[in-house]
Amino acid sequence: MALKLAEKVAVVTGGSTGIGLAIAKRFVSEGAKVFITGRRQVELDAAVKAIGGNVEGASVDSANTAQLESLFAQIKEQHGKLDILVANAGGGSFAPLGQITEEHFDDTFSRNVKGTLFTVQTALPLLGEGASVILTGSTAASSGTEAFSVYSASKAAVRAFARNWILDLKGRGIRINTLSPGPIKTPGLVGLVGMDSVAQQGFLDHLASLIPMGRVGDPDEVAKAAIFLASDDSSFVNGIELFVDGGIRQI
Repeated sequence: MALKLAEKVAVVTGGSTGIGLAIAKRFVSEGAKVFITGRRQVELDAAVKAIGGNVEGASVDSANTAQLESLFAQIKEQHGKLDILVANAGGGSFAPLGQITEEHFDDTFSRNVKGTLFTVQTALPLLGEGASVILTGSTAASSGTEAFSVYSASKAAVRAFARNWILDLKGRGIRINTLSPGPIKTPGLVGLVGMDSVAQQGFLDHLASLIPMGRVGDPDEVAKAAIFLASDDSSFVNGIELFVDGGIRQI
Protein backbone atom coordinates (compact mmCIF):
# COMPACT_ATOMS: atom_id res chain seq x y z
CA MET A 1 0.00 0.00 0.00
CA ALA A 2 1.37 3.41 -0.98
CA LEU A 3 2.31 5.80 1.79
CA LYS A 4 -0.12 8.72 2.00
CA LEU A 5 2.54 11.37 2.65
CA ALA A 6 5.48 10.03 0.67
CA GLU A 7 8.01 12.74 -0.29
CA LYS A 8 6.06 15.37 1.66
CA VAL A 9 7.76 17.92 3.91
CA ALA A 10 5.79 18.75 7.05
CA VAL A 11 6.03 21.03 10.08
CA VAL A 12 4.20 20.29 13.31
CA THR A 13 4.48 23.09 15.85
CA GLY A 14 4.15 22.02 19.45
CA GLY A 15 5.24 18.59 18.30
CA SER A 16 7.18 17.53 21.37
CA THR A 17 4.24 16.22 23.44
CA GLY A 18 0.61 15.19 23.32
CA ILE A 19 -1.37 15.62 20.12
CA GLY A 20 1.50 17.26 18.23
CA LEU A 21 3.83 14.35 18.97
CA ALA A 22 1.19 11.83 17.92
CA ILE A 23 0.64 13.70 14.64
CA ALA A 24 4.38 13.83 13.95
CA LYS A 25 4.69 10.08 14.54
CA ARG A 26 1.82 9.36 12.14
CA PHE A 27 3.24 11.69 9.48
CA VAL A 28 6.62 9.95 9.61
CA SER A 29 4.95 6.54 9.41
CA GLU A 30 3.21 7.70 6.22
CA GLY A 31 6.47 8.78 4.58
CA ALA A 32 6.80 12.48 5.42
CA LYS A 33 9.94 14.32 6.42
CA VAL A 34 8.85 16.11 9.59
CA PHE A 35 10.09 19.11 11.51
CA ILE A 36 8.72 19.45 15.04
CA THR A 37 8.98 22.51 17.24
CA GLY A 38 8.77 23.07 20.95
CA ARG A 39 9.86 25.53 23.61
CA ARG A 40 11.48 23.01 25.96
CA GLN A 41 14.65 21.42 24.62
CA VAL A 42 14.56 18.35 26.87
CA GLU A 43 11.06 17.39 25.71
CA LEU A 44 11.98 18.20 22.11
CA ASP A 45 15.01 15.90 22.21
CA ALA A 46 12.93 13.12 23.80
CA ALA A 47 10.29 13.48 21.08
CA VAL A 48 12.83 13.24 18.27
CA LYS A 49 14.21 10.09 19.88
CA ALA A 50 10.70 8.63 20.31
CA ILE A 51 9.79 9.24 16.67
CA GLY A 52 12.98 7.50 15.68
CA GLY A 53 13.86 8.87 12.26
CA ASN A 54 13.03 11.22 9.40
CA VAL A 55 12.43 14.00 11.92
CA GLU A 56 14.22 17.14 13.05
CA GLY A 57 13.51 19.16 16.17
CA ALA A 58 13.73 22.94 16.38
CA SER A 59 13.50 25.01 19.54
CA VAL A 60 10.91 27.56 18.50
CA ASP A 61 8.39 29.71 20.33
CA SER A 62 5.60 30.12 17.78
CA ALA A 63 4.86 33.62 19.08
CA ASN A 64 8.45 34.67 18.29
CA THR A 65 8.56 35.77 14.65
CA ALA A 66 12.36 35.78 14.45
CA GLN A 67 12.48 32.13 15.52
CA LEU A 68 9.76 31.26 12.99
CA GLU A 69 11.67 33.01 10.22
CA SER A 70 14.79 31.04 11.11
CA LEU A 71 12.88 27.74 11.03
CA PHE A 72 11.30 28.31 7.63
CA ALA A 73 14.56 29.66 6.19
CA GLN A 74 16.15 26.36 7.21
CA ILE A 75 13.38 24.38 5.53
CA LYS A 76 13.68 26.48 2.38
CA GLU A 77 17.42 25.87 2.25
CA GLN A 78 17.11 22.12 2.86
CA HIS A 79 13.97 21.31 0.88
CA GLY A 80 12.82 24.39 -1.02
CA LYS A 81 9.17 23.75 -0.16
CA LEU A 82 6.66 22.90 2.54
CA ASP A 83 3.73 20.59 1.82
CA ILE A 84 2.02 20.30 5.20
CA LEU A 85 1.84 22.74 8.10
CA VAL A 86 0.18 21.85 11.39
CA ALA A 87 -0.16 24.95 13.56
CA ASN A 88 -0.64 23.04 16.78
CA ALA A 89 1.40 24.89 19.42
CA GLY A 90 -0.70 26.49 22.13
CA GLY A 91 -2.27 25.99 25.50
CA GLY A 92 -4.28 27.57 28.25
CA SER A 93 -5.35 27.47 31.86
CA PHE A 94 -8.41 28.07 34.00
CA ALA A 95 -9.39 31.55 35.17
CA PRO A 96 -12.98 32.62 35.95
CA LEU A 97 -14.33 36.04 35.08
CA GLY A 98 -13.35 38.35 37.90
CA GLN A 99 -9.92 36.72 38.25
CA ILE A 100 -8.62 37.07 34.70
CA THR A 101 -5.34 38.97 34.58
CA GLU A 102 -3.65 40.73 31.68
CA GLU A 103 -0.82 38.22 31.98
CA HIS A 104 -3.26 35.31 31.61
CA PHE A 105 -4.94 36.91 28.61
CA ASP A 106 -1.67 37.88 26.89
CA ASP A 107 -0.11 34.47 27.41
CA THR A 108 -3.13 32.57 26.06
CA PHE A 109 -3.71 34.78 23.03
CA SER A 110 0.02 34.96 22.28
CA ARG A 111 0.32 31.17 22.21
CA ASN A 112 -2.96 30.33 20.47
CA VAL A 113 -3.76 33.31 18.26
CA LYS A 114 -0.57 35.25 17.57
CA GLY A 115 1.43 32.03 17.28
CA THR A 116 -1.02 30.48 14.82
CA LEU A 117 -1.24 33.62 12.70
CA PHE A 118 2.48 34.19 12.32
CA THR A 119 3.31 30.51 11.92
CA VAL A 120 1.06 30.32 8.87
CA GLN A 121 2.01 33.72 7.50
CA THR A 122 5.74 33.09 7.81
CA ALA A 123 5.41 29.69 6.13
CA LEU A 124 3.23 31.01 3.30
CA PRO A 125 6.01 31.59 0.72
CA LEU A 126 6.97 27.89 0.98
CA LEU A 127 3.41 26.59 0.51
CA GLY A 128 2.45 25.72 -3.05
CA GLU A 129 -0.31 24.08 -5.03
CA GLY A 130 -1.73 21.14 -3.09
CA ALA A 131 -0.35 22.20 0.29
CA SER A 132 -2.40 21.50 3.40
CA VAL A 133 -2.55 23.72 6.48
CA ILE A 134 -4.13 22.29 9.62
CA LEU A 135 -5.00 24.57 12.53
CA THR A 136 -5.53 22.92 15.90
CA GLY A 137 -8.79 24.21 17.33
CA SER A 138 -10.81 22.90 20.24
CA THR A 139 -14.34 21.91 21.14
CA ALA A 140 -14.02 24.61 23.81
CA ALA A 141 -14.58 27.17 21.05
CA SER A 142 -18.06 25.81 20.33
CA SER A 143 -19.68 25.96 23.76
CA GLY A 144 -19.21 27.35 27.24
CA THR A 145 -16.81 25.95 29.82
CA GLU A 146 -16.64 27.35 33.33
CA ALA A 147 -13.49 29.38 34.04
CA PHE A 148 -12.18 28.76 30.53
CA SER A 149 -13.43 31.79 28.60
CA VAL A 150 -10.06 33.17 27.49
CA TYR A 151 -8.89 29.85 26.09
CA SER A 152 -12.27 29.28 24.43
CA ALA A 153 -12.19 32.72 22.82
CA SER A 154 -8.67 32.15 21.54
CA LYS A 155 -9.68 28.90 19.87
CA ALA A 156 -12.75 30.58 18.38
CA ALA A 157 -10.32 33.03 16.79
CA VAL A 158 -8.35 30.12 15.32
CA ARG A 159 -11.54 28.75 13.76
CA ALA A 160 -12.25 32.19 12.29
CA PHE A 161 -8.78 32.29 10.75
CA ALA A 162 -9.53 29.22 8.63
CA ARG A 163 -12.80 30.65 7.32
CA ASN A 164 -11.12 33.88 6.25
CA TRP A 165 -7.77 32.60 5.03
CA ILE A 166 -9.34 30.26 2.47
CA LEU A 167 -10.64 33.44 0.83
CA ASP A 168 -7.29 35.21 1.06
CA LEU A 169 -5.64 32.22 -0.62
CA LYS A 170 -8.32 31.59 -3.25
CA GLY A 171 -6.72 30.34 -6.44
CA ARG A 172 -3.44 29.21 -4.85
CA GLY A 173 -4.51 25.62 -4.26
CA ILE A 174 -3.67 25.74 -0.55
CA ARG A 175 -6.22 24.12 1.74
CA ILE A 176 -6.75 25.30 5.33
CA ASN A 177 -8.81 23.28 7.78
CA THR A 178 -9.37 23.26 11.53
CA LEU A 179 -8.94 20.07 13.53
CA SER A 180 -10.80 20.38 16.83
CA PRO A 181 -10.15 17.72 19.47
CA GLY A 182 -12.45 17.09 22.38
CA PRO A 183 -11.08 15.82 25.70
CA ILE A 184 -7.89 13.94 24.81
CA LYS A 185 -5.64 12.38 27.44
CA THR A 186 -2.54 14.52 27.08
CA PRO A 187 -0.10 16.08 29.57
CA GLY A 188 -1.69 19.45 28.80
CA LEU A 189 -5.20 18.29 29.67
CA VAL A 190 -4.43 16.47 32.91
CA GLY A 191 -2.06 19.28 33.90
CA LEU A 192 -5.00 21.67 34.13
CA VAL A 193 -5.83 20.22 37.55
CA GLY A 194 -2.27 20.02 38.86
CA MET A 195 0.04 17.11 39.57
CA ASP A 196 -2.13 15.06 41.95
CA SER A 197 -2.84 11.74 40.20
CA VAL A 198 -6.13 11.16 42.04
CA ALA A 199 -7.40 14.60 41.00
CA GLN A 200 -6.28 13.99 37.43
CA GLN A 201 -8.12 10.67 37.21
CA GLY A 202 -11.22 12.21 38.72
CA PHE A 203 -11.07 14.97 36.12
CA LEU A 204 -10.74 12.43 33.28
CA ASP A 205 -13.62 10.35 34.68
CA HIS A 206 -15.82 13.45 34.85
CA LEU A 207 -15.02 14.33 31.24
CA ALA A 208 -15.69 10.75 30.13
CA SER A 209 -19.14 10.90 31.72
CA LEU A 210 -20.03 13.82 29.44
CA ILE A 211 -18.95 12.15 26.19
CA PRO A 212 -21.40 9.96 24.23
CA MET A 213 -18.65 7.40 23.60
CA GLY A 214 -18.07 7.16 27.35
CA ARG A 215 -14.34 7.81 27.35
CA VAL A 216 -11.74 10.46 26.63
CA GLY A 217 -9.75 10.25 23.43
CA ASP A 218 -6.23 9.16 22.66
CA PRO A 219 -3.78 11.50 20.88
CA ASP A 220 -3.33 8.98 18.08
CA GLU A 221 -7.03 9.22 17.27
CA VAL A 222 -6.52 12.90 16.51
CA ALA A 223 -3.38 12.08 14.54
CA LYS A 224 -5.31 9.72 12.27
CA ALA A 225 -7.73 12.53 11.45
CA ALA A 226 -4.75 14.79 10.73
CA ILE A 227 -3.49 12.25 8.19
CA PHE A 228 -6.79 12.61 6.32
CA LEU A 229 -6.58 16.41 6.27
CA ALA A 230 -2.91 16.38 5.30
CA SER A 231 -3.23 13.88 2.47
CA ASP A 232 -4.78 13.95 -0.99
CA ASP A 233 -7.70 11.98 0.47
CA SER A 234 -9.10 15.38 1.46
CA SER A 235 -8.20 17.19 -1.77
CA PHE A 236 -11.58 18.98 -1.97
CA VAL A 237 -11.95 19.60 1.77
CA ASN A 238 -11.32 23.24 2.59
CA GLY A 239 -12.30 25.50 5.48
CA ILE A 240 -14.00 22.84 7.57
CA GLU A 241 -13.86 22.16 11.29
CA LEU A 242 -13.32 18.46 11.86
CA PHE A 243 -14.27 17.42 15.37
CA VAL A 244 -12.49 14.48 16.98
CA ASP A 245 -14.47 14.52 20.18
CA GLY A 246 -16.40 11.31 20.77
CA GLY A 247 -19.56 13.28 20.03
CA ILE A 248 -19.40 15.75 22.91
CA ARG A 249 -20.02 18.80 20.74
CA GLN A 250 -22.59 17.10 18.55
CA ILE A 251 -25.27 16.92 21.24
